[in-house]
Order: sequence, then structure tokens, then C-alpha cells
Amino acid sequence: MDRNYAMEFVRVTEAAALESSRLMGRGDEKAADHAAVEAMRKMLNNINFEGTVVIGEGERDEAPMLYIGEKVGRGDGPKLDLALDPLEGTTICAHGGNNALSVIAIAEEGNFLHAPDVYMQKIAVGPDARGAIDLSASATENLKNVARAKKCYVDDLTVVILDRPRHQELIAEVRKAGARIWLIGDGDVSAAIATCKRDSGVDVLIGTGGAPEGVISAAALRCMGGDFQGQLVFRNDNERARATKMGIQNLDRIYKIDDLAAGRVMFCATGITQGTLLNGVRYFSGGALTHSLVMRSASGTVRYIEAEHHFARKPKY
Repeated sequence: MDRNYAMEFVRVTEAAALESSRLMGRGDEKAADHAAVEAMRKMLNNINFEGTVVIGEGERDEAPMLYIGEKVGRGDGPKLDLALDPLEGTTICAHGGNNALSVIAIAEEGNFLHAPDVYMQKIAVGPDARGAIDLSASATENLKNVARAKKCYVDDLTVVILDRPRHQELIAEVRKAGARIWLIGDGDVSAAIATCKRDSGVDVLIGTGGAPEGVISAAALRCMGGDFQGQLVFRNDNERARATKMGIQNLDRIYKIDDLAAGRVMFCATGITQGTLLNGVRYFSGGALTHSLVMRSASGTVRYIEAEHHFARKPKY
């Protein structure tokens, strides 16, 4: 996979961020998501590659564009699989909250898990705790092992958990273990990445969230040297049937990071609203500033890109 593709794909997340940020705080989730999806698709179709969406907006009958299996790109160049979320944090953007992102992960064909749109139990840590997590163990055991790897006490750790009723028992267990808790409303991709940033104050992400976001998070952590494990969670037979249809053979399997995102991986994200990871889109007369993150697993390079966009000189696609 050509290293220069990273710079091509960051233009894709920039476009999605610029369009959806216009609707920040307007209270219309569907409009914000549609703006991001449409902009991302237009930009993808101007890149020289043969792309397949493996993590996207849903199945074909549920999403008009960027659906699972959709072919994107100009049709020439390398065959690449995409795991994407044009607006990660739809509710966040619509209500003017923090940490909404546009994200896309890229891998060579066949290297992403084709995860159905179901829940996934997850745990994520940064490089200094790589190898210390085990999703089959309790949260308490994992926190003890992470603390040991980081050479600190459990009560020094900060654990990010989605603020959901389903996490009441998990929150109680983490409190009993002695760790600090940071509850978030949405945006667990951003939180997973934060475990790899020393100045974020985040040590562990744990809990149940979307499976597609789990694959995207694993791709990002592959680039940053972190660690991630996930296990699909099914609420009914319909969800099990969908997973089987998408090629999942062992429904109880615990996926390690390389099972979710293998081979050479690239990851791009652009901030939509202001966040702890990236700044949101900031407008000035006739243009805007964007703040993006570009990473490659092959080199481990992490780049932050601040771009100045002048709307009068932007190409029309």
C-alpha cells in the first residue's frame, strides 16, 4: 500500500468534517450525518484505487451510500478495504458536544473483520500496557494487570466507560477496584485512541459499544502500538443470523487486535467538534481550519495536520 495514500485519505475526512460541522449544535442528527456521508463519498470517488466498504453506514437496504460492500474510488490502483465512519459521534455533533470525528481506516484487501452492526465488548490500552489485557478476565483483574504493566497502582488509573444503563455493574466493579472513572456520552473511538496518548489522562477504555467502531479503534491502535480486544454481543437471533451471513463463524470468539485489523493499516481522522484528541472545525471569513491525525502501522508515524481551507479556491466534485 503506497505511503502517499495517507495524504489522499485525510482530504476525505477533512471534507466530511467541513460539511457536517456546519450543522453542529443544530439538533438534526440525520442532516449532520447525511452531510458527512455525502462529502466523504464524493471525495473517495476521486482517489485512484479500487475500494470496498467493509465497515460503513450499514447494509445496502439500510444505507443509500457508503453501505457495506459498496465499491468506491476511481476503479484503478490498489485494492483496498475501508472501515469508515463519516461522523463518529452523530449525537455529539447535533447537540454541540465534544469529540465528534470523521474517521477512516484503510487496509489491504481482506484485512479487516467484517463486523456486523451489533454491540461489542471492548477493552483498549496504550503501548505501555500492550499484552496485559484479557477480555475473558474480569475488569478487576484487567485493571490490576494494566497497573502492573504501567508500574503504578490501580487507583492511579483512569478508565473511560460509556455512560449507559448497561454499564451499571461494570462501573460499580471499577469503583470497587479503586480506579478513577471518566464517563462519556458517545465517541469511544476517540477514547480508545486517547489510551495511547500520554497527556490524555486516559489509561483504559472498557465496556460495550458498537462493533464497527471497535474495528476502527483497533486499526488506530495498530498504528500507535496499543492493544485492543473485542467480543461480539448479540441481543437476539436476528443479530446472530446477520453475523453468520457476514461470515462470522465463531459467534463467541474473543478477537485480538490483529484479528480485527491485520497487515499494513492506515488511519485518518479529522475533528468536527472540539475535543481532547483533535480541535474541531474553526471558521474564518471565506474559509476554515481543520485539525487531523494521520497514522501508518508500517512506520508507526503519527502526524497531526492543521489545514487552512479557502472556499473560493476549493475544487467542485
